[in-house]
Amino acid sequence: MSSAAISLPATRPSVIGIFLRELRYEFVRALRTKAYSLSVIGFPVMFYLFFGLMLNRNGHVDNLSAPKEMLAGYAVFAAIGASLFGIGVGLAGDLSAGWLELKRASPMPPIAYLLAKCGTAMMFAVIITTILVVCGMTMGGVHLSLSEYSKTLGLIIIGSIPFACMGLLLALLAPFNSAPGIANMIYLPMSVLGGLWFPIQILPKICQKFAVVLPTYHLKQLVLSVFGASTGSASSHFLALTIFTVLMLSCAGYFFRRREQNS
Repeated sequence: MSSAAISLPATRPSVIGIFLRELRYEFVRALRTKAYSLSVIGFPVMFYLFFGLMLNRNGHVDNLSAPKEMLAGYAVFAAIGASLFGIGVGLAGDLSAGWLELKRASPMPPIAYLLAKCGTAMMFAVIITTILVVCGMTMGGVHLSLSEYSKTLGLIIIGSIPFACMGLLLALLAPFNSAPGIANMIYLPMSVLGGLWFPIQILPKICQKFAVVLPTYHLKQLVLSVFGASTGSASSHFLALTIFTVLMLSCAGYFFRRREQNS
């Protein structure tokens, strides 16, 4: 008596399933990397507690309380840090270790790897923004409606994209050993000059004029528009961020092609 082998059709996971699995692994890896998770979460929260709630709890900026105005700045600060260090430094490390080459040799779509890193940065930005909101409401007398909170989160998620593109360019240009230092050299000046640490009104006039060319300034103004206190139109701020995103992606694409030709 002979038995016939029954062959079952192989099932291939969907692209969405692959992305969600990669996103889960990337998020857990980032969370367990204390140098990343503690600094990316800790710095915005610590600075907001000190500058926004301890030193300026009773202050006002135009028609907003200082804690609420500075909440917008530190939420943007959190989004930049999560994107630059999660994608820029993280991807530079993967390139240096050859991990990206292994990923590309696997059946996983390459876009799933990049989207997982972007998604992880956005998740961290949402977590930090939520912590900042809780701190502001419980310790700084900040009043934030559910609609304002939801719109703020939406803008922080969308606003992470330009800085994710900047992180991609950083990873392609900077060696892993120098990537954290270069990221800080970009991250901190753009944050201060963009009015994220302090209200733009207290900066010197020359800094206020320079701020309008920085994406950090435009993203903060979009968040402030949710609170009814922005300068300029929302369309102009979105346009500035779109131009910056296209510029970063174009540069990243150019250096990626050069990297492929030289490898």
